[in-house]
Amino acid sequence: MSIIDKMKNERLKAALDASALFEGLSAPERDALLEISRTRWSPRSSLLFSEGETAGGFFLIVSGRVKVFKVSQDGKEQILHIFGVGEIVGEVAVFSGKEFPASAVTLQDSDLLYIPREGFLRLATGRPQILLNMLATLSRRLRTFTVQIERLTLMEVASRLAQVLLEIAGEPRAGREDIADLKVTKGQLANQIGTTPETLSRTLRKMSRRGLIRVNRNRVTLCDREGLKELSLGGGQL
Repeated sequence: MSIIDKMKNERLKAALDASALFEGLSAPERDALLEISRTRWSPRSSLLFSEGETAGGFFLIVSGRVKVFKVSQDGKEQILHIFGVGEIVGEVAVFSGKEFPASAVTLQDSDLLYIPREGFLRLATGRPQILLNMLATLSRRLRTFTVQIERLTLMEVASRLAQVLLEIAGEPRAGREDIADLKVTKGQLANQIGTTPETLSRTLRKMSRRGLIRVNRNRVTLCDREGLKELSLGGGQL
């Protein structure tokens, strides 16, 4: 095995280990999964599938990042999800076998594992844990959509942004800076929270002036977590 092949295999194993869908697979089950799947390298800005296209399978991200989005009739793009290593994209294909409800494009050069629907269902037969994992994944996605709809319809921009920054940063850890490391451009972040890049920039500046955050390019330090929490709940103003 060449060094390059070994590196690819290590990344693939790491992605499977990181995937909630394939959690708990035995070595033989993992081998069976790889037998029915195929790897795919997609450079940045590659279209993986388009809204309305027949869904014959789904993807596991081995490396890179993928954006899932919809485009309105007037050409406006709305980002629904941005996925990273170990996450699946296009899982609607597993149960419906119909059309993709949105489009997906790579944000970075990406290594992907394409898993065909029919092969996956054959593999999952007799392995109920895989299907239970899939249902758990779909439930998490549904909760994410519910929160996203609430943000876009009920919250002010500052509240939406504060909530997203808190989510990205995760729970604070002792001895570490409280940082939200933005792995998307500010334009993509603006799209996610339903605003314009200009409004996003103004809101970030206001948060900085209030001492809530400190911005250094795509790294946002949370200086006042409690203040951000209050703002995220609509209890504060900028």
